[in-house]
Amino acid sequence: MSRRDEILVLLRDHEAPMSIAEIADALGTHVNTVRFHLDTLVEDGRVAQVAPERRGPGRPPQLFAAVRAMDPTGPRHYRMLAEVLAAGLASEKSPRRRAVEAGRAWGRGVVPGKGQPVAQLVDVLEDLDFAPQLLEGEGLPVIGLRHCPFLELVDDRADVVCPVHLGLMRGVLEALDADVTVERLVPFAQPDLCTAHLAAVGS
Repeated sequence: MSRRDEILVLLRDHEAPMSIAEIADALGTHVNTVRFHLDTLVEDGRVAQVAPERRGPGRPPQLFAAVRAMDPTGPRHYRMLAEVLAAGLASEKSPRRRAVEAGRAWGRGVVPGKGQPVAQLVDVLEDLDFAPQLLEGEGLPVIGLRHCPFLELVDDRADVVCPVHLGLMRGVLEALDADVTVERLVPFAQPDLCTAHLAAVGS
């Protein structure tokens, strides 16, 4: 166990807040070492400095207590969560339709403001790391996507991941009251490119 973890365990096991000197004495280490690790623990949100009660003249010592919460610096497994959610969508009666609807709800919630709809859609896709670019199409432009933020899931769950992306783009354009929509998304039109094809609403 590291010295920092020892300090955290000590504070968790101690009902009352402790001073730097008390922590150093309990662990048999130098106050400067304790102070160094406390700074990091406070910054990480795992320990809080507590206002001491004034009981006499002079400045009271700084007191610290463990924050009673899950460790915000602990490991994350978002890919596992994404796999679970994708599997849940895939098990639905109409997985593609449900995935598109989920994407539309996502898209309607990420629009930053009003503006030229296609340009706004490209900005949203850029912010979400799709590496979009406008390509020439027959009439309306085509939006090329050079990166997939969920590439690891596509091999097993393209049936829901790609419709989510389609719904995302449709949701953004709907939120902007655009007169165009994404008619279809062609996954891997080229090995390094997916293409989103625009069409007039109602066409």
